[in-house]
Amino acid sequence: MAGSLSDSDDITSTTGDRIWLENGFNGSVWVVAIASSFVLVWITIAVLAYALPAIKEFGFGFLIGSEWDPRDEALKFGALPFIYGTLISSLLAILIAVPLGIAVAIVTSENFLPTWVRSPISAMVELIAAIPSVIIGLWGIFVLVPTLLPLQQFLFNNFKFIPLFSTEPLGFSMFSAGVVLAIMIVPLIASISREVLSAVPPELRSASMALGATRWETIAKILLPTAASGILGSVVLGLGRALGETMAVTMVIGNSTQIDASLLAPGYTIPAVLANQFGEALDQLHIGALLYLGLILFAITLVVNIFAVLLVEFFGLKRLK
Repeated sequence: MAGSLSDSDDITSTTGDRIWLENGFNGSVWVVAIASSFVLVWITIAVLAYALPAIKEFGFGFLIGSEWDPRDEALKFGALPFIYGTLISSLLAILIAVPLGIAVAIVTSENFLPTWVRSPISAMVELIAAIPSVIIGLWGIFVLVPTLLPLQQFLFNNFKFIPLFSTEPLGFSMFSAGVVLAIMIVPLIASISREVLSAVPPELRSASMALGATRWETIAKILLPTAASGILGSVVLGLGRALGETMAVTMVIGNSTQIDASLLAPGYTIPAVLANQFGEALDQLHIGALLYLGLILFAITLVVNIFAVLLVEFFGLKRLK
């Protein structure tokens, strides 16, 4: 009888400890979540406060203004060249990186190659993500830009009637920036996509091939649609990295405030102008204009992420149906 009471006390004590630990963990998670949201709001308010002089001075006209001259007595500021450069360079990077990243994910997750070959390829691709962006920028200046210049010259010589290739190339251009960004985001897209494809139940592969589908048909019609939401998530993360990248882009894009439809012309991005000019900005209106650009970049990334969440939910619901 005494033994039974002792066992009952032990069980009650263990249950109480588990409840205490569970409540403590839940409370910690709530504190961290609220703190993260608070930090986000705090950053937004701080940036908004410093941007207010420019917001009051230029209003929404800042978004469509194309002049940027902090040395002028009138202090002319317009964000359009930087918004254009940020969006175009990021879009170009995504167009290059998504096929490459998905291809790497397929090769390293499916049994196309022996394990002793797949593992080093995966490791080398992921190591690119560990390289500091300034190192990639230096490599871009001394290696990538000279390597891409003949290709850009070829595009200009043969396709200059197309607006996208209508500018005499100098090497430092929107095209070079897009390629550098693509190299930087391929590991992110490839690693996440590989994990998503590996998580697809093997029964789906077996069932598809048992019905007579080839391996490529199985990948195209079964694996990729099943993993579509996860792959889309990796693309959005890559796009977020591309939108916010600073040093590597600054070093190869040419830093021109002129808007040009040609990808072979120099450009400018919001992170690049912030990095180049914030340290030298003395006038409050100049500082406000730069922080206004920061708010615009924040808004762009927020819209992209909201759109991505909606797409992921759409694909998830579609797959359930």
